[in-house]
Order: sequence, then structure tokens, then C-alpha cells
Amino acid sequence: MPIDHYPSSSEVREVGPRDGLQNEAPIAVEARIDLVDALSETGLRAIEVGSFVRPDAIPAMAGTDRVLASITRREGVRYRVLVPNLRGAELAVDAGADELEVVVSVSGTHNARNLKMSVDDSVEQIRRVVERAASADVPVEAILATSFGCPYEGAVDPVRVVALAQRLRQAGVTTFSFADTTGMATPLTIVALLDELTAAGWPTDDVALHLHNTRGTGLANLVVAAQRGVRRFDASVGGLGGCPFAPGATGNVPTEDVVHLLDSLGMTTGVDLEALILVALELETVIGRQLPGQVMRAGPWYRLPSA
Repeated sequence: MPIDHYPSSSEVREVGPRDGLQNEAPIAVEARIDLVDALSETGLRAIEVGSFVRPDAIPAMAGTDRVLASITRREGVRYRVLVPNLRGAELAVDAGADELEVVVSVSGTHNARNLKMSVDDSVEQIRRVVERAASADVPVEAILATSFGCPYEGAVDPVRVVALAQRLRQAGVTTFSFADTTGMATPLTIVALLDELTAAGWPTDDVALHLHNTRGTGLANLVVAAQRGVRRFDASVGGLGGCPFAPGATGNVPTEDVVHLLDSLGMTTGVDLEALILVALELETVIGRQLPGQVMRAGPWYRLPSA
């Protein structure tokens, strides 16, 4: 399809400091602050800083309030956090988060494993979070996990996804991210969900995709979504990430790979690719292993960090 069929701009939302790190051994709060500050200098406009979950549940996210308090906020960058419930929302608002994210799984089994709640209970919790956030004029985005497949229940019917999204709309949510939590999506299932959303009158601007690359289809899925007009994509620096409650859920699509691809399609990201690659390379030294990103090691984009 010709490039002029794609949107002319796009937004890459960085999730590495939360979704990327949550599956790793905890790193120092100071290192997390440095990571967010470095990402803020690359031209990214939305960064997921962390989550307000119980430290015993996700130890790597302990101290997110300290991260928010200590980062150097860059004008034009939105600093987002994930909250699991009303208490988490209270803490996030008090800590100065620019946006809140809430999550509910389309799969009841995954929701019970991930959030220890039924889907109905999660929808009610989200309604309360939206009300609290609205009183502080803080936007809320809903992440619909397992929108394309569940490791416990298998394939997920897009009709179920849209029905749940409609319930969340009624609860006050205005923007949505549809998550391929374990990398089960293919171009055909991406199209099937987007077709169902379109049939339900869903504006493309209300849609973001959260893609994983577990089965190597992440960037192919992004391209077909872009051809349908989607322009907001989550990605994790270096391809770090996964879900602690989903077996086999390896990393998100790498931010550098996504930026490289979107820019090549004429979907301007506004992100400095070389600066982003240097952040990914530095993160490898912090994590202590090689990350799965491809562009960071390919051709003229590869640069060694300064000694």
C-alpha cells in the first residue's frame, strides 16, 4: 500500500520503565529515574513511569512515587502510571502523575490471575478510578489485556473485546489501548478487531495498540493497523517486557524498531532514533543482558556508547 495511505504522524508511547521493568529483578530507584530522564530527552511524548501496585506483588515497581517526585519533567511529555484500583489512583494523583492507566482483561481467567478480581469487579473499580481522576482533572486510559488471545482461554472473539470496551465507555473511560498481552495476535486478528471496532462506530483516534513480539509478528501487526488508520502504539525500549501473570509473555515491540518503521512509512514520530538507541544500549548495562531490539544492532544506526 502506498505510504500516502498511512497517517502522516504517529505517537509512540514508551512503556519500558513500567511494563519493561516489571518482569525484571528490581533495579535501584535512581536507575529508574535516570532511565525516564534519558527517554524524556529523545522526543518521546508519553512515558509510562511505573505502577502503584503492592510491592509484594510486583517488587520491581516499588518506589514509583519516588520516581515521579525526582524525574526532570520535560515540557510536552506526559508521565503516565498504571493503577490497579482506587487506592492506587489516590497515590498516583497525589504523586503528580499526568495520566492514569487502568487495566482489565477480556479473559476472565487472566483477569483473575492478574488482578485477583472478576471482570465485573474490575469494571466497577475502573468506574471509581475514573470518578476520582476526573475530580483532579487527570485523564484515564483503559488497557484491555488479552484482546487478541489468552494463554489460558485461547482465542478471544473481537465481539467480546468491543462489548467490554463499550462497558468501560459507559463507566467514563474515553481512550483505550488494546493489548496483545502474550503476542498471540496476527495481522488477520488485528484486522478482525479493527473491523469490529469500526462497525461499532469506534473512532480510530480512540484506539491505541499495545503489541508484544512473542511470536515475531509485532511489527507486521503494527503495519496492518497503521494501514487502517491507527497511529498510537505502545513500545518498550530495547524490547524489554512481559507479563508476570502470563506464561511465555516475552517482550514488547522494541521502541527503536517501532520508531524506525513508522518514520519509514511517513508516519512522523518526532523521536531521535540515535538518541533512543543509546538509551537502549545503556539499559543493557543496567539490566545485565542483551535486549532483543533489532535496529539497535543493525547497519548505520548502531553506535557504541561513549567510553
